[in-house]
Amino acid sequence: MEYKVTVATGTSEYSGTNNYIYVTLVGERGESERTVLDNPGLDFRRGAVDDYTVKSSADLGPLILVRLEKQKYWVEDNWFCRYVKVSVPGQRCSYTFPCYRWLVGDKVVVELREGTAKKISDDTLPLEISHRKAELQERQKIYRWLAWAPSIPKCIDAKSEADLPQDARFDNEKRSDFVGSLHYALLELSLKKLAIKFGKSWNDLDDFKRIFWKLRSPIAGNNHKMFTFLSLVLIFLNTMDSWKSASNICVSLSLLLKEGNIFLVDYAIMDGIPANVIRDRIQHIASPLCLLYEHPEKGLIPIAIQLGQKPDKDTPIFLPSDPPLAWLLAKMWVRHSEFQVFQLLSHLLRTHLVVEVICVSTLRQLPAVHPIYKLLTPHLRYTLEINCRGRTQLLSMDGIFKKVVSTGGDGLLILAQREYKVLTYRSLQPKFDFLDRGVTKLKDYFYRDHSMMLWNVIQNFVSGIVSLYYKSDSEVEQDSELQAWIHDVAVEGFVDVPHFGLASELKTKEELITLLSVAIFTSTAQHAATNNGQFDWCAWVPNTPCTMRHPPPTDKDAVTMGMIMDTLPDISQSCVEMAITWHLGRAQPDAIPMGQYVEQYFTEPAALRVIDKFRKELKELEEQIIAQNEGLELQYLYLCPSRVENSITI
Repeated sequence: MEYKVTVATGTSEYSGTNNYIYVTLVGERGESERTVLDNPGLDFRRGAVDDYTVKSSADLGPLILVRLEKQKYWVEDNWFCRYVKVSVPGQRCSYTFPCYRWLVGDKVVVELREGTAKKISDDTLPLEISHRKAELQERQKIYRWLAWAPSIPKCIDAKSEADLPQDARFDNEKRSDFVGSLHYALLELSLKKLAIKFGKSWNDLDDFKRIFWKLRSPIAGNNHKMFTFLSLVLIFLNTMDSWKSASNICVSLSLLLKEGNIFLVDYAIMDGIPANVIRDRIQHIASPLCLLYEHPEKGLIPIAIQLGQKPDKDTPIFLPSDPPLAWLLAKMWVRHSEFQVFQLLSHLLRTHLVVEVICVSTLRQLPAVHPIYKLLTPHLRYTLEINCRGRTQLLSMDGIFKKVVSTGGDGLLILAQREYKVLTYRSLQPKFDFLDRGVTKLKDYFYRDHSMMLWNVIQNFVSGIVSLYYKSDSEVEQDSELQAWIHDVAVEGFVDVPHFGLASELKTKEELITLLSVAIFTSTAQHAATNNGQFDWCAWVPNTPCTMRHPPPTDKDAVTMGMIMDTLPDISQSCVEMAITWHLGRAQPDAIPMGQYVEQYFTEPAALRVIDKFRKELKELEEQIIAQNEGLELQYLYLCPSRVENSITI
């Protein structure tokens, strides 16, 4: 009996191989001949889709597995297989075996399950069950937990990206672009430093424009004209009718805090980066503080800034009526604190580290045939490598943050550890997050509006997929692999967080749908909201200084332009800030937009229909967001689905 076997090689650089490739078909009634697929060097080119014939002495019955083997020909040569399809003689239908894996090494063997998603309860044959167990046992040896530092989420056990398995690494084009863009940015900043002839500090604010060369964006290019209006950290709203003008607000800051009528905001403007820490009451916040009044015509107006939590002679409250340079420097200090909170808490902790926990747990506890693995894995692509690179290149004791960011080194861990203590699962769900922060009625809060629209589309998609494979709550509760997965997430990954609030078991479909929606929302929309505007809002350094070289002023009347220039980042630090925020915030050339699944893990028609519906809803949402932004001088487009990556890749 002859079977037609179609083998697809990866499309990225170096995906092909000149090694020997063997295939064996495994069915319920036996195995085919172990067949070498033609001659080495003639097939398995990059992007190739080739047909072969595999013989069997008898009908194999329903196919269960395809066994692929790679052996060295002249030299060892890795191979990336996308999928294998098998056509059975006399039958119209064919079997699809998704792979999307590297075969690395000599005499390596990979066994692929047929593409229909199956829970462990759906498998009845001993071969199917043993394959699931063997796959997970192997993965758990490869993907291990590591406590990178105490009191923060656990991460993958890898000292650097080089320690990751090939399947978790960037492909060659991604790696080349990542390294190349970083070198390009650093080269430009080196040339800038040579071209700028004056001393270590800048002479005046206009000098910062001299670092805008090729690295620029429309928003970043204009921020130097408006940065003095962007120091928004606390918004006074609830009793705005009682304040007739900013000049009347001459009361103690501590009294305002006691009244509890203020909103905490930690971003440049209402929808800058990040836009997800606005509050209607104060529990504990780090200095500095900035009070704003919402003028009915002029919008938000800064009315008071305190660069310390306890007012005394050395921590005065700065007002708009103070000497202009003193008021200006106070606002710069607010924006400097903003940079630390944005980079380390909203961005690093609440997206990168949260999603890494989901990623490691998924790889350790869910086999490739599991429907939840198929759902999640496209949204976890490249996350392990970018996080490893972040830990070694940005956040390490000799990394870039240590050199140019105030909280670099021990400071960033201390800040992250404090936030981790109060991190909650509830706060990762947009509906409850906005409700608990009291911002459901805040005007022109586009981040909130677009987040909720995206959340609803994501939740509908997840619900559609989950409902295909789980008909009842009991099926969720009885899925032992799913329960092992949630236990790994809650107990291993999010360890030592006192009030996180995620149970270590799943009892209902609703709980599963919510958790999966959180995972996908965080890896797509939430990361886009905190990452994509970095260069726009940080490239004009006085708007968001990465560091301040002198302590906050204690005497309002003593502030001079020279003091401001000596406090702001120096020339070298400014160039690095611009280079890094451009490198990390730019659109990735190989980006996969949200909902575009280039690797087809689901093969059954019902699942593909749910995916098509998801894409249609994302397209409609994109049109709605674009229409909403028409006519706006400063548009908020960071959450357009076409600009949101499918996973955290940068």
